Amino acid sequence: MLRTLTIRDFVIVDLIELDFSAGFSVLTGETGAGKSILIDALALALGGRGDASVVRDGAAKADISADYSTYAEADAWLAEHDFASAEGGVLLRRVIDNAGRSKAYINGIAATATQLRDLGELLVDIHGQHAHQSLLKTEAQRQLLDTQANLQEQVRAVGTAYKSWRAVGKQREEFEVNAKNVLLERERLEWQVGELDKLAAREGEWAEITTEHSRLSHAASLIDGAQEALTAISESESDAVPMLSQLTALNLRLGKLVDIDEGLKPVLDLLEPARIQLQEAVYALNDYLGRLELDPRRLQQVEQRLSDLHSTARKFHVTPEELPQEFAALSAQLRQLADASDLDALRAQEEKLKEAYLALAKKLSAARTKAARLLGDAVTKAMQELSMAGGRFDVALVPCAPAVFGVEQVEFLVAGHAGSVPRSLAKVASGGELARIALAISVIASTATSTPTLIFDEVDSGIGGGVAEVVGRLLKKLGQERQVLCVTHLPQVASQANQHLQVSKFNAAGKTVSRIASLDNKSRVEEIARMLGGIEITATTRKHARELLAS
Repeated sequence: MLRTLTIRDFVIVDLIELDFSAGFSVLTGETGAGKSILIDALALALGGRGDASVVRDGAAKADISADYSTYAEADAWLAEHDFASAEGGVLLRRVIDNAGRSKAYINGIAATATQLRDLGELLVDIHGQHAHQSLLKTEAQRQLLDTQANLQEQVRAVGTAYKSWRAVGKQREEFEVNAKNVLLERERLEWQVGELDKLAAREGEWAEITTEHSRLSHAASLIDGAQEALTAISESESDAVPMLSQLTALNLRLGKLVDIDEGLKPVLDLLEPARIQLQEAVYALNDYLGRLELDPRRLQQVEQRLSDLHSTARKFHVTPEELPQEFAALSAQLRQLADASDLDALRAQEEKLKEAYLALAKKLSAARTKAARLLGDAVTKAMQELSMAGGRFDVALVPCAPAVFGVEQVEFLVAGHAGSVPRSLAKVASGGELARIALAISVIASTATSTPTLIFDEVDSGIGGGVAEVVGRLLKKLGQERQVLCVTHLPQVASQANQHLQVSKFNAAGKTVSRIASLDNKSRVEEIARMLGGIEITATTRKHARELLAS
């Protein structure tokens, strides 16, 4: 339940800190005092849209915090998204500055507005003052029935199946219309893939073949250079002494001198590794010369392969290194087109997906049929209490062409009195009847969810008298199971509340400021009397107010 709400610099509110209790609470005040400001602020804390216009004039930012106790489902969400608090409960906070920038927090941790909305849907259910108007729309009627019966998962599954079915159907239709173009494209791809398959370029082959070509084309120079180096180091055929022999002789000479003077030992230590390295170089050169040979035939083969790779790359407008990737990409396109161009396979796949969709839609229809009967009976019962004796409410499921929401439309039908035939809600219900039916549906729908806090924002508009008293009792009864907050202008409703909050506004330093106060018994009599009698409060209206509160 909602425990506290703190609002700073929001519209005409400078600072309001409210504590809420369980049960049924009402929010009242004169027209224009800002009763809906509290609901708007709470909606913002729950992830609603907001911009710079919500910041109070002259303030830097609007800041709204809402503290809730939680239950199992909300706790699981918090744990899953790493927002859980060791103290339990949850604190939602929303800040919007005067430049329109928004920040959101859950238990002090930065969050997104989407996360606030997802969590908010588990904590609070808000029924707006224009809910009865949306009841006239077919889509809203269907969504209300599905929500009431917790069919959202089934609806999503049906929608996914429908989209898959129609995607293949569209592909099949496009193929039938463009069969000639598809065939030409397939032939083009088959030729291209055949060319590349015949070439059989390997990943990394271009680098390997260019390296081999460079080695083969310079084989004579490489042999001469390696032999020259080997001769200079160890195999001189001239009068010159090879470097390795010179260094070996030098090391022997210095070795003898070291026996005389140890000061030459560091020089000898430096020269010995050089001799070893030269010896290693001799071994390496001999090995290299043993492997290197002039092979004109292999050189010709390599040059032909280079030419083939290069000319094919130019033909396909890629580099030689990219030929293997081009082959893979074109092969994938050909496979896809081959699958798509198999009309019989497409038709079979389309039929299979259609059957899967219809199976899910049939289950959804059965669930909707059961839910429609239960909702119709419940609203009919509530209508009797709301001065519509003899009236009846039905939920009709009208078959329609397969669609993303299923194979039926939902239509609310109402009979205003006994003996009349139920007809479309949009055609027969008056404004007052529509408001009462909307309220009944809101109350009934609320009992079907686990949401702990229910808010009704002037949903009782359009009714009065004895009906208003019945509405108050309905909301109070609902408050025995949930936390209920209602913005109302009806004294018959306000008198039923367990907690009464009053909104007022006044001028402070030339600016309009809104205040919300929790009323005690005496103040509550005055507020109910104001709601009954208007500007001038008499002893009679106060007496009537006390009677309402006492009853």
